[in-house]
Amino acid sequence: MAAEGSLFKRCGCADADGKRLGARCPDLKRANGQWSSRHGKWGYQIAMPPRGEERRPPLQRSGFLLREDAADQLDQVKALLTLANGDNAVATEIADLLKALRPGDPLPERDDVARRVKAGVVVGSAVLTGDYLESWLHNRKIDANTKKIYGGHIRNHIIPNIGDVPLDKLRVTHLEEMFAAIAERNAQILAARQDPDPMVRASVRGKRPTSTNTMIKIRATLRKALNDAIRKHRLIEFNPAAHVELDPAVQPTPRIWTAAAVKQWQATGVKPSPVMVWTPEQAGEFLDYAEQHDILFYPMYALILRRGLRRGEVVGLREHQVDLDIAQMTISHQITTQGYTPVYKKVKTRAGDRCLSLDPDSIADLRAYNARKARWKLLSGETWIDSGYYFVKPSGEHWHPELVSERFDKLVAACGLPPIRLHDARHCAATFMHAAGADLKTISATLGHSTIQITADIYTSLLQEVDQAIADAAAALLSRNRKPRPRAPRALRRPAWHTNPGTGAERAA
Repeated sequence: MAAEGSLFKRCGCADADGKRLGARCPDLKRANGQWSSRHGKWGYQIAMPPRGEERRPPLQRSGFLLREDAADQLDQVKALLTLANGDNAVATEIADLLKALRPGDPLPERDDVARRVKAGVVVGSAVLTGDYLESWLHNRKIDANTKKIYGGHIRNHIIPNIGDVPLDKLRVTHLEEMFAAIAERNAQILAARQDPDPMVRASVRGKRPTSTNTMIKIRATLRKALNDAIRKHRLIEFNPAAHVELDPAVQPTPRIWTAAAVKQWQATGVKPSPVMVWTPEQAGEFLDYAEQHDILFYPMYALILRRGLRRGEVVGLREHQVDLDIAQMTISHQITTQGYTPVYKKVKTRAGDRCLSLDPDSIADLRAYNARKARWKLLSGETWIDSGYYFVKPSGEHWHPELVSERFDKLVAACGLPPIRLHDARHCAATFMHAAGADLKTISATLGHSTIQITADIYTSLLQEVDQAIADAAAALLSRNRKPRPRAPRALRRPAWHTNPGTGAERAA
């Protein structure tokens, strides 16, 4: 038997002793040596890849009336075996699939097997949702932080709930049950936190409910993975994640630290919103305090409050990207963290790659910073680390993003101002720009938002507060010298019943 396989013809005839003749039957051929079309049936056999060190018997199939039918199916088998492309593990899986077929079973479609091979899933068995998602995540060429987020969604939520469901059997109801289970787990955590039994409360210590926003992100992860299963691997034809309805995302509404809000916070310790914004006076007070008590970090915080940079963008600024002579800086990269490891990379969107103009106060602060950095370099001598970053430690090394946030929180607490996060300082910059007359498009471009809609979604309610304050201030500028109004002529006076309706008869009179 050749490695490419071979064809044969045999019948069910037996000799005088009752032994089957098979391919030895003389009636299989005519007198002229040609195959008889009236006797026997065609079949084929082909060698199977070994299972490790164990050799397999060849694959044999018979019962074909025509030689062409047997040859066509042999070609199909060879086409399936070539999908392994030298990969012994895949060749073994394909051989297992073929050997498991019963007589009369159709061969698997080559395209279906090819899609499974390309997807890296087991060829001879049903593809489970969990197996597919792990393979999909492993082969994705994406940012490490994004892969970590996807992995958390898959391992913590998707696989525990629907991982054992065959991918081609996955339906909308499976996903609805998954999100219902997540919501039930949320309720259990919240109930346990309020339980009078300390052991019950301890059982959920460190466990957080899964927010509505996180559920939406879980659905987005699954939707992307299933879209790839449709478009790239053709494992399925329907994406149930595209048809699951969830509650809309709840974005915290930014609020301004008004005098009333500060008073409430001082009395209760509770912030009116997770996202709070300083007034210009409060921001100025913070910068005064930071300049006096932490000159190393002060220039970064001032830049964020004035121009709305992200933390990673400030830390990731390079020296050649700051030009004080033309009052401009270029934002193209950032330093983010993977775990706690700093990673220098491009900003996420084209809109994030931008040029910003610098105001006179920022230029003065940065010129003073440049002078200090020059002294650090002179004093360090050969130990100076020329990292190429603009904002650096006195040794020349760049700052760790987390350290910049930690120091900001400490300064806010020390100066006695109502608390905001470092990212909220970026929101402060947006409100200050709007109060100074900037429109939404300018604010969006300065902040590096990919669309103006993002800016509108975040800042509409906040900017309305600013607009209200501007309206109130403008109205207060209108000095009035009110005089008693003259008595209206009798014909224009309101009838007595206008203020005291009385009875119908009185009104008629």
